[in-house]
Amino acid sequence: MTTDWLDAVTCPDFHAAASDVLSFLHERLDFRLWLVTRTEQDDWIVLRALDDGCGVQEGAVFRWADTLCARMVAGRGPRAAPRVAAEPAYATAALAQQLGIGAYIGVPLMRDDGSLFGTLCGLHPAPRAEPLEGELPLLELLARLLSSLLQAELQAAQLAREAERARAEALSDSLTGLYNRRGWDQLIAAEESRCRRYGHAAGVIAIDLDGLKAVNDARGHAEGDRLLQQAARALQAALRQQDILARVGGDEFAVLAIECDPAGIETLLDRVRGALLRAGAPASVGGAVARPARDLHELWQQADQNMYQYKRTRR
Repeated sequence: MTTDWLDAVTCPDFHAAASDVLSFLHERLDFRLWLVTRTEQDDWIVLRALDDGCGVQEGAVFRWADTLCARMVAGRGPRAAPRVAAEPAYATAALAQQLGIGAYIGVPLMRDDGSLFGTLCGLHPAPRAEPLEGELPLLELLARLLSSLLQAELQAAQLAREAERARAEALSDSLTGLYNRRGWDQLIAAEESRCRRYGHAAGVIAIDLDGLKAVNDARGHAEGDRLLQQAARALQAALRQQDILARVGGDEFAVLAIECDPAGIETLLDRVRGALLRAGAPASVGGAVARPARDLHELWQQADQNMYQYKRTRR
C-alpha cells in the first residue's frame, strides 16, 4: 500500500480520497482510529472514520471543546503526542478519558480563506514508544491535499445548488412565484445529501398564516390572494440569499435555512415574525435545527410541531 496516498491525490472525490488517506495512515502507523472531521460551532463531526475497535462511527458528533484536536488547533498541545498522559492539555481532555487515548497525532484541515474546516487525526489506546514528529510532514501534506479537494467540492456543491434551483423554477406556485411543494421536496432532498456529506447544519422554519380563511370569507378570495402575496414578499425580504422559501400549502410556507446553526435560526425566526407583522400578515412560526445526518423531512415535521405549539400558546 505504499502508493495508496498517491491514488488518493488523483481521486476527484473528497470522501473516496479521505478513505484512501485513512487506510494508508492506518497501515503506516497502526493507530486503531483515524478520522477526518469537521468543526461546526460547538460540534466535532466525524465525516470519515477508519475504526479498529474504538466504537466511533461516521456521523458521530462530539463536543469540540472535549477533543484533543481543539487543544491542538489552539496551540495548547503538540500535533504529535506519543504519550498523551505526558501532555497536560491532552490528558485532561474529556474525549481522551472517554475513549482511553494513549497516543495522538493530528493536523488541521483549512479552507482557502484560512478558516478551520476540521481535522485529520489518529488516536491509539496505548502510548507509543517511538516518536511521531517525523510523520508530521506527511500528515500535513495529506491534509493540504484533502483540503484542496474539499474546497473544489464545496465550490461545486454551490454551483449544484444554483442549478437545482434553476430546475426547480418550473415547480413554482403561480400566485406567489415561490417554489411549490414538489419543488420544496426536491430541493431539501438535495440539500440533505450535502448535509450528510460535508457535515453542514441546517434549519427549517414552518409558517402558518393567521386568519386567511377569515379574510377569504369576509372580504373575498382576491383579498386572500393579496395577503398571501404580501406574506411571500415579506418572507423573501427577511431571509438570507442562500435560504429556500416555498409555499407548501394553502396558507403554509416553509423555509430551509442553509448552513444555519441554532443561534442563526433564532435570528431568522425573529426576523420572519417581525417582517410578517409589519406586512399585515401575522402568522404562527416555528423552527428546528438539525445536526448533520438528520433527515430534513423529519426536521420539517419538528418545525411544524413547534409552529403549532407556538400557535396554541398565542391562543
